[in-house]
Amino acid sequence: MQTKKPELKEYSRNTLDDLFGGQEEKPASATTLPLSQIVRPTSQPRRYFDEEKLQSLADSIKEIGLLEPIVVRKLEDSKYELIAGERRLKASQIAELKNIPVNIIECDDTAANRIRLIENLQREDLNAFEETIGILELLAILLETDTEDVVSILYRMAKEDKGEAAQNVLGGSESLTIQELFSKIGKITWQSFVTTRLPLLKLPTDIQEALAGGLIEYTKACAIARIKDSNQRAELLKKVIDEKLSLSKIKEAVEVILEAGKQDTQDKQETPTKKLVAQIGEISSLIKKDKTLLQDKKKFSKVNKLAQQLLELLQSSNQAETVEAE
Repeated sequence: MQTKKPELKEYSRNTLDDLFGGQEEKPASATTLPLSQIVRPTSQPRRYFDEEKLQSLADSIKEIGLLEPIVVRKLEDSKYELIAGERRLKASQIAELKNIPVNIIECDDTAANRIRLIENLQREDLNAFEETIGILELLAILLETDTEDVVSILYRMAKEDKGEAAQNVLGGSESLTIQELFSKIGKITWQSFVTTRLPLLKLPTDIQEALAGGLIEYTKACAIARIKDSNQRAELLKKVIDEKLSLSKIKEAVEVILEAGKQDTQDKQETPTKKLVAQIGEISSLIKKDKTLLQDKKKFSKVNKLAQQLLELLQSSNQAETVEAE
């Protein structure tokens, strides 16, 4: 029985596309291309792939073929740049296909980046860190600026929304564009994005990498990030991943580490006093061991005099503190 060849679907627009006008790319041309002619862009928005799901897709492709073509655009030297469908491309390579169904479109760099980001944001398995970066990059294209400026605008919007700053951003064109994008995405409000997602950008690099790799959820990441010591944090992070610890267990472990850190700090602060006590203890030990001390009257007198001076100094200090307390 011969397997029916799957029909090639054309790249279709969606609600997010409407934000950009969709005039940069021309209608798609459906065909097949050798995988050797397809290259990935230098900047690809997708960062993490579930290896098991990738292998499952590869097995499916081996059995029935690729049901939905990838999207590419033509470059020079008979090469085609991937626009959308990196997961499908990876799975097709694992399945050792020679040729792959494609939709060829004509578009500039801005439109290509926009399509990649839109496809990435519509994934079901998108993790919080990837989604945060994707939204910021998409907003940067919309506002024709960089992601740092987008973050700054969002924080200013949040301050105005809370009445902590004068109204000079909300209601402006940039703010309206941002609000429209979040409305189209429909997963999270811009206010919640500022509160729960932007802090992810300030997390330590090791935590960000774990998030981007889909190894931990962002609530767990925020809890682990409370540990400032990189070695202790790395140790706990590994344990969380290996043992799949719950959020409550992670918080308990973090509190234990933080309390131990406080104790260490207190111990370090008491070091000068402890050192002095240790020195006095050593003096006491040497006096007991010195069998010639009583025989050498001059030496004994000098040691006794110093001991009396030290005792009087400490007693007078304690008496002064007692008077002040009364």
